[in-house]
Amino acid sequence: MYGRARPPRRVAGERALIGALSGLVGALVVGALSASQDMFAVVPAGWLGHVVHGAAVGVALGVAVGSARRGLPVVATVCGGVLLGCLGWLVRSLTLVPLLAGRTPTWSAGSAVAAYPQLVGDLLHGGLTGAVLAVLLVVRARHARSEAGEPRGRPTRVVIVGGGFGGVSAARAFERFALRGAPVDVTLVSDSNYLLFTPMLAEVASGALEPRHISAPVRASVPHTRFRHGRVEQVDLAGRTVRLAGQEEAVPYDHLVLAVGSVPHTFGLPGVERYAWTLKNLSDATRLRDHVIGLLERAEQESDPDERRKILTFVVAGAGFAGTETIAELYDLVYGVIQYYPAIREQEPRFVLVHPGEHILPELTSALGVYAGKRLQARGIELRPGARVAEATADGVRLTDGERLPTTTFVWTAGNRPGPLAAGLQDAGGPLGTDPQLRVTGADGVWAVGDCARIPDPARDGDHCPPTAQHAIRQGGAVAANIVATIEGREPGAFRFRTLGVLVALGHRTAAGEVRGIRFSGLAAWLLWRGVYLAKLPGVEKRVRVLFDWLLDLVFPRDIVVTASGRTPVPDADAVGSPR
Repeated sequence: MYGRARPPRRVAGERALIGALSGLVGALVVGALSASQDMFAVVPAGWLGHVVHGAAVGVALGVAVGSARRGLPVVATVCGGVLLGCLGWLVRSLTLVPLLAGRTPTWSAGSAVAAYPQLVGDLLHGGLTGAVLAVLLVVRARHARSEAGEPRGRPTRVVIVGGGFGGVSAARAFERFALRGAPVDVTLVSDSNYLLFTPMLAEVASGALEPRHISAPVRASVPHTRFRHGRVEQVDLAGRTVRLAGQEEAVPYDHLVLAVGSVPHTFGLPGVERYAWTLKNLSDATRLRDHVIGLLERAEQESDPDERRKILTFVVAGAGFAGTETIAELYDLVYGVIQYYPAIREQEPRFVLVHPGEHILPELTSALGVYAGKRLQARGIELRPGARVAEATADGVRLTDGERLPTTTFVWTAGNRPGPLAAGLQDAGGPLGTDPQLRVTGADGVWAVGDCARIPDPARDGDHCPPTAQHAIRQGGAVAANIVATIEGREPGAFRFRTLGVLVALGHRTAAGEVRGIRFSGLAAWLLWRGVYLAKLPGVEKRVRVLFDWLLDLVFPRDIVVTASGRTPVPDADAVGSPR
């Protein structure tokens, strides 16, 4: 459809040639202007050096812009040219000219003042070179698309399914490419109209953060992308269309990006899907919080000791990031409001974390995992290492070792699988297999990013990219760059990203983490965790709101208002379906 891809060396050579031409145009314009206005002396004998310098600046700028994976808008290209002009002035006027004259460069204020006219000329030249380069690159891209056989008059239709980190990141990257002239018509389809910052979801479940403060409207996050609120129920690979639930008209695509994320996977264990709480979205978090507060209200009036023990026992299965942060936040929630319930003794609430490994947080080093486990145990949280859930009922959980934990609060974080849409596209189910360029195997024009994809990771010896937000964000930008490269007839690049670090909150102003091989724990890790996550929140408004939530949480106790329609959302043994 798009013709034969051009070799990378040829593309780099074309970028350098276009940059050199842009630099020559800028040099001639600035040379003529400076000669007529006497901004700086350009005598005939000096024209050759001036032109060579201008071409060199253009080549450097052309190569730099050509190697930028996410593309640069016109303003950024012009600014880059101005910066190169300034660097060229330092190298030529303050360094090479004195050396050629037999003097030692001083880089003093006097030398800078004497060479100020040349600075003005070099800055002007750099800006003009960037502007000319941006125009020529747009013209070249359109010519390449014409050679590749793209239909005239219609932009390439890209449909992104999923409004999470990967999908929104891809849409943002496409908007940047569109500013540079890429002919893409992008539609983002999501069953929720907000981008959820999932790393802070456990804090919503504990009442430390307001739900709306960790979510940003998709329409505001990608204002230049067509957004459709709905659920995709069918993908027609042959006809290249997707169909939304409840709508007859299908949405056509030339390229399809699947970023549908994951859903809880209970492995078919008896009762788990029906009775377990999950923590995947805002509704899960707010209902879990109301459930816990409702249980405290019940325990306050319950006289049967066995029933009180069951009501005040909280069990979490899975000791990864989600499970560990959930049990820590539930502990903070209960003991943050227990003063309102005088009939509940401090030793009555029980918190149990079930995990099959030797230590919690297998994503961290064993030393940090052991540290995190000891911190939780010091606070009174029980650990069940080497244990798995065998069955869940309305009033308890049975482990594989035979132990039974009576509880009405069982949270499942021990497994995830791709959403049904992604799983249905391949016979084997499971994550969508892709090549290193993020193309789904065996599906022409289909790409996948995020938790629903199984993407090779060259940095992990044949392993696959972990399902983390920082990977999904980079994959979104990479898939947009690769689709644009395909449209322009270039070869898409392989996705490569090295994890920057991992951080996990352990509650009570304590955390653990590792960043670029450096380990952090305790209060320092907690401050780093909050600082990093605050900076990553989408939008200044959300960051300010979350910061105020955190400050208020340091001063005031957490709210105990139950918002679930005035009733306690406790699972009913006779009810059909999950308490969710």
